[in-house]
Amino acid sequence: MENTKILIVDDEPAIVKMLQMVLRKEGFNRIYTAGSCAEALREMEVHRADIVLLDVMLPDGSGFDICSRLRTFGSPHVLFLTAKASDLDVLTGFAMGGDDYVTKPFNPLEIAARIKARLRRGGWGNTGVQVQEQPIQRVWDFGRFVLDETAGELKVLGDPVPCPAQVFQLLLYFCKHPGVVFSKSQLYEAVWGIDGMGEDNTVMVHIRRIRERIEENPSDPHYLVTVRGLGYKLVKESKR
Repeated sequence: MENTKILIVDDEPAIVKMLQMVLRKEGFNRIYTAGSCAEALREMEVHRADIVLLDVMLPDGSGFDICSRLRTFGSPHVLFLTAKASDLDVLTGFAMGGDDYVTKPFNPLEIAARIKARLRRGGWGNTGVQVQEQPIQRVWDFGRFVLDETAGELKVLGDPVPCPAQVFQLLLYFCKHPGVVFSKSQLYEAVWGIDGMGEDNTVMVHIRRIRERIEENPSDPHYLVTVRGLGYKLVKESKR
């Protein structure tokens, strides 16, 4: 954790100070701050943070608008912090490339827990690039799409398809357990690493983002299917 770089982007000094204090107590020492979109981009260019805690409403723009620009400086895990809690706002946050979403007011210990859970799932070096402890190639071939765990790559019909980190991790979890039905809470706990109560929107949005990449028609999925009343499962062979 001592090498993990965290960038806090928020224009409320009290929130920034509270997050800094709690994160330092939890063992994170490389913490950088910004109070605007412009400052966030400058800090990211210099420090290449691994984790970005990104407020949505900033003095010179929206956190939604700069999310993709922050990713040009590495592969940060972006967690939106916002008082905007409608379903549309949550969906917009994920559509803009966010990996997680927390509404204000929040418990800073929850933020620390989410960061630690992300780190447990796969270490982040100070370059912001996820690394594997064992260089053993793991490839899942489902015909229409192929997921390469070691390369961190998704190919659909032979062509590479961009895949945000959290979407990749969820698809990887399904690939490792083909044919198994998982509830939304089970998926959240397994992939996000913490209690999944109340996180239905997060899972549903990421399911949709997977389908948009691997399915011929995301609205009529043949691979990542819904099991009514139970959850979702990834089938090995498309039923077409």
